[in-house]
Amino acid sequence: MAYTRNDVLHFVKDLKIRFIRLQFADVLGISKNVAIPVEQLEKALDGELMFDGSSIEGFVRIEESDMYLRPDVNTFTVFPWNKHAGGGEARLICDIYNPDGTPFEGCPRNTLRRSIAEAAALGYELNAGPEAEFFLFLKDEQGRATTKTHDRGSYFDFMPVDLGESARRDMVLTLEEMGFEVEASHHEVAPGQHEIAFKYADALTTADNIATFKLVVRTVAMQHNLHATFMPKPIFGISGSGMHTHQSLSKNGQNAFYDPADPSQLSDIARYYIGGLLRHVKGFTAITNPLVNSYKRLVPGFEAPVYIAWSEHNRSPLIRIPARRGVGTRIELRNPDPSCNPYLTLAVTLSAGLDGIKNKIMPPASVTQNIYDMSADERAVVGIESLPKTLGDALIELSANSVIKQALGNHIYEHFMEAKTIEWTQYRTQVHQWEVDNYLTVF
Repeated sequence: MAYTRNDVLHFVKDLKIRFIRLQFADVLGISKNVAIPVEQLEKALDGELMFDGSSIEGFVRIEESDMYLRPDVNTFTVFPWNKHAGGGEARLICDIYNPDGTPFEGCPRNTLRRSIAEAAALGYELNAGPEAEFFLFLKDEQGRATTKTHDRGSYFDFMPVDLGESARRDMVLTLEEMGFEVEASHHEVAPGQHEIAFKYADALTTADNIATFKLVVRTVAMQHNLHATFMPKPIFGISGSGMHTHQSLSKNGQNAFYDPADPSQLSDIARYYIGGLLRHVKGFTAITNPLVNSYKRLVPGFEAPVYIAWSEHNRSPLIRIPARRGVGTRIELRNPDPSCNPYLTLAVTLSAGLDGIKNKIMPPASVTQNIYDMSADERAVVGIESLPKTLGDALIELSANSVIKQALGNHIYEHFMEAKTIEWTQYRTQVHQWEVDNYLTVF
């Protein structure tokens, strides 16, 4: 249901809200906020509140620092955890605007809006549903995060082995209180690893929901004296955390991926969309998997997608087609991880899929066998390539992909590349403990 300006003012009065957090995301996907007393809300809703953009990663230089926050009234929600702390607290997610009233090109939410507009011009709307995994770890005596798991549980385990059940239950209850429709929650494969899946929505709402989801998970974990992390691969030798993203396009209220006359009940539009994703995946991997650590997850042997292929049946390729058809026909893109910027991830994957539709890029044949069991020669024969193996490789692929660069816009592309090139350089020039342990006394 869409809210109006007056709805928000009415909610704030009835719910006795004292403070409003104006939330937005930087280029790297880190949520930021400006807290205002409720007396400043009308000024905020009129788009008159400014902040210093030069202090935010990837925004502007100090001589261009004045930026405006424009709240999206449809994102109004109350934080349940502050109800009894001297007055309620609510949140509005904002778009960033320049002083001249134009959308700021460095705002990730504006970037996703551009891709959504590109889809709308072709008559399509993207619906997306994420499956974000995370780890819960113990804290030490000083309250610092460790990588010690809080349980010995595994996939779908139940109490008492899954000692995170209580925290995960409270996360679900909090999400539901904030308007989420949670579809499932369970223990994942690795000890301390969890997943909470919530209902799909349009692309912008889904990106907002992912940002809110991360905040809720971290906040509730703290209440249980645990540390929640969306780091893709925090522990060597066990599975990492992914964020499989289900996507479908609708047109005139109908699922554009569904064709009952096709033997697989997949439309040409669905195949073209898959073709676009496969064509551009190397170029957008730096966005969907943005950390040095992301590529510790993307290795064979831990059920992570490594190979660029698609399948209607098995889970080893990059893209799989879930069995449901009709209104539920969709694709599942399996390489994103939860450290990504959700706005940029949905923007670049949507633009890649639309490029497939516009240019009628038909994907190769669906792969039926387990790619993990195929040799390198067998994969080469059928043309199955691999994702970039490092962040450095992914940045090179991004720099060569005009479709993905255009989706990001010059500002975000340049600032993202600058930040990530520094990150990669710092990592590859470090001497790591593994090197000392293996080389110091041998050579």
